[in-house]
Amino acid sequence: MDLRTYPDRELMFLSLADQIAGQLADFLRRLGRASLCVPGGSTPGPVFDTLSGVDLDWARVAVFLNDERWVPESSDRSNTRLLRERLIRGKAAAAELVPLYLPGMSAEAAMAVLETGLRPHLPISVLLLGMGNDMHTASLFPGADRLAEGLAADAPLLLPMRAEAAVEPRITLTAPVLRGAMNIHVLITGAEKRAALERALTLPSEQAPIRAVLDTATVHWAE
Repeated sequence: MDLRTYPDRELMFLSLADQIAGQLADFLRRLGRASLCVPGGSTPGPVFDTLSGVDLDWARVAVFLNDERWVPESSDRSNTRLLRERLIRGKAAAAELVPLYLPGMSAEAAMAVLETGLRPHLPISVLLLGMGNDMHTASLFPGADRLAEGLAADAPLLLPMRAEAAVEPRITLTAPVLRGAMNIHVLITGAEKRAALERALTLPSEQAPIRAVLDTATVHWAE
């Protein structure tokens, strides 16, 4: 794990956006396409704001979420809604947004269709993850109903996931897909999450799912 600490959050957000943009540009130069996988929630919003104005060939970039709450985009709980408001706008409006939600279907029924849309964009070029105080990442929650399946080496690309801490049903990328990303960034803020990160290093993935990616991740932290 590469831990990078910053004197303040603003500098961290700007630096991380610059690193992600540079890595995406490198993939576009070498392969002609790139994929960017990002979390929901409010913490990465400033990173998205900066990235949306970066001069990249966004039409050749596929953007998708680490996980999604199984709610329609009209819900203020929708991570897809957040992406449209903060990232898929400005210059980045040309990016392809790969869905992790299908209206009118259950999460279980939608798996095959969503996997078909996701598969061409793997392995992930640049992955940005968050982490909860309980050491979950994506929707790989400690105690979730299908966590063991999501952590397994032979896990499918996506899984429906239910957990007490998750409120709604979720759909999540699984640990092998996350670990297979070419560049992995984890964004955390505050003393409580720094302490949770330190705990995660001493625990198995079943208790601290973030542990599944830490060996090859760059962690960005500011108080």
